[in-house]
Amino acid sequence: MANVPAAAQLYVPRFNVMDEDDVRPFVQAVAAAQLVTVGDDGFPDATFLPVLWEGERLVGHLARANGHWRRIVDGAPALAIVTGPDTYVSPSWYASKAEHGKVVPTWNYSVVHLRGRITVHDDPEWVRGLVTRLTDRHEGDRAEPWAVADAPEDYIDKNLRPIVGVELVVESVEAKAKLSQNRSDEDRAGVARGLAADGRNPTGLVAP
Repeated sequence: MANVPAAAQLYVPRFNVMDEDDVRPFVQAVAAAQLVTVGDDGFPDATFLPVLWEGERLVGHLARANGHWRRIVDGAPALAIVTGPDTYVSPSWYASKAEHGKVVPTWNYSVVHLRGRITVHDDPEWVRGLVTRLTDRHEGDRAEPWAVADAPEDYIDKNLRPIVGVELVVESVEAKAKLSQNRSDEDRAGVARGLAADGRNPTGLVAP
């Protein structure tokens, strides 16, 4: 799935590889990412932002007051990290604890890394189009969806000025779902019960 230098790859054991057909729906469902870039001084910047994955482009926006966008060099490499639910897993939940005691704590999570080249879009029309699509994405299923066109034109213009768009042309995709797939059916069932007892919905946190 990925085509990146070995030193930059996400560590994904074979049993934690996310099914390729699930990757894009996962990103679309989370709809937010940590955008990581490196400035000319070699120090990394990271911003959490709403995103849309459209074709081979991941697009989003950040606040103009956030100096991150000014440190982005157009065409420079960038990384977008999309994370799902995560949780601590107690070894006491495993059925195998009673059998042999050879168990340790771990952490379950899902994550997608999108790498590519980034461009800043400080263009009101580009940003308006993005905000309109983002709004439609999150309002579309509501009984009475709000639309950008519902607000006065000058009010929208005023609120677009404080944000700047970014576009990541995706060159590689790596996806990991660490959901206790390497444990027995009995151990996974124990994790699900333990999460439920802790008030956590095990869906998306432990493989069925």
